[in-house]
Amino acid sequence: MSRSQELFREAVGLMPGGVNSPVRAFGNVDETPRFIESARGAYVTDADGISYIDYVGSWGPMILGHNHPKVLKSVTETAAKGLSFGAATENEVKMARMICDIVPSIEMVRMVNSGTEAVMSALRAARGYTGRNKIVKFTGCYHGHTDAMLVKAGSGVMTAGVPDSAGVPAGCTADTLLAEYNDLESVRSLFERCGEEIAAVIVEPVGANMGVVLPKEGFLPGLRALCSSYGSLLIFDEVITGFRLSLSGAQGYFGVTPDLTTFGKIIGAGMPVGAYGGRREIMEMVAPAGNVYQAGTLSGNPVAMAAGLAQLSILRETPDFYKNLNDTGDWFFSEMEGILKKYKVKHCLNHIGSLGCVFFTEHEVYDYATAKLSDTQAYGNYFKYMLNHGVYLAPSQFEAMFLSAAHTKEGELGKTLAVMEDYFAKAQ
Repeated sequence: MSRSQELFREAVGLMPGGVNSPVRAFGNVDETPRFIESARGAYVTDADGISYIDYVGSWGPMILGHNHPKVLKSVTETAAKGLSFGAATENEVKMARMICDIVPSIEMVRMVNSGTEAVMSALRAARGYTGRNKIVKFTGCYHGHTDAMLVKAGSGVMTAGVPDSAGVPAGCTADTLLAEYNDLESVRSLFERCGEEIAAVIVEPVGANMGVVLPKEGFLPGLRALCSSYGSLLIFDEVITGFRLSLSGAQGYFGVTPDLTTFGKIIGAGMPVGAYGGRREIMEMVAPAGNVYQAGTLSGNPVAMAAGLAQLSILRETPDFYKNLNDTGDWFFSEMEGILKKYKVKHCLNHIGSLGCVFFTEHEVYDYATAKLSDTQAYGNYFKYMLNHGVYLAPSQFEAMFLSAAHTKEGELGKTLAVMEDYFAKAQ
């Protein structure tokens, strides 16, 4: 029995399902979770000393690769001064300035501790600002595990019912309106029915919790126009896409300006942190400036701020960082496409820059319903082969692959393509 198997056997009796988050469970791929002990660059190493080329990247924030030396140096120097103060620090001001400078739509920002908390807080601010209650979300988009957002969510709840969790009273989702991703008419019909009651539309500008689903041309601008027309706010959930597609996120990449934006752990280089921000008049509704209450003892944690400042500074100051990373992504996913076509695999490969997903389906995937047509058993077989040959993918068909600057064509990406081709050649 491997050390990971031993740890998992013990963990099952101590933690629900043996994990602290459902996306870490390997049940959908009929495998035992690997317990990771260390990581560096493009690799993670498990409790048995086995290293894997990593395409999870702590679910996205490791855009520089794991344990970048400048980030590590900043963290260790800051940690030596103290881990948490529950008081204001200079690094919070520096981080706020950095985000406001980088993301044009953000004039004020509030640090929190996770993407879930960022979304919860942004929705409250939107309701407080507009004086309205209803929120439009999209089937298959995941915005954290707050009660109101667990309706047809993506990610780890893709196979659940509505609401997507026991313990969520029906009343908590009564003001959550569902629309279909990439279907502007489904949003328009909601506005025509109750537009004066809609506080905000929240959307992943690239659906990255039902695999990777790209917005169709006109979808994001159409949402902007509808929200502006009805006096509702547009919230971009950039927990995945923020500082990933471009320095200014998906909003910069697509040229669409939201009223509020939420970020996750990429602003902490993977440490537990999040943020929400937007127009000054909205953010000034938040306590103690306004009467929308939101607080957190650990918000703006000095060590997390130090890590994030180091990472964002590198992203900001490295010439052509995003061009190089996105060009590498284009090359890699194009090579994957070639292998899949060569062996006549039923598939749909969606990708944008350094984000990608292979769906095992013959249908185009452009929303939740088409993503659900995927053959999850085929993905499970593919996943196990890749894992057992040194490639660590997400243990679910409905998650993204994340490339980092540490993945090179000559090294990790080339090795991954070779393993992939070997799998499909043997499957013939």
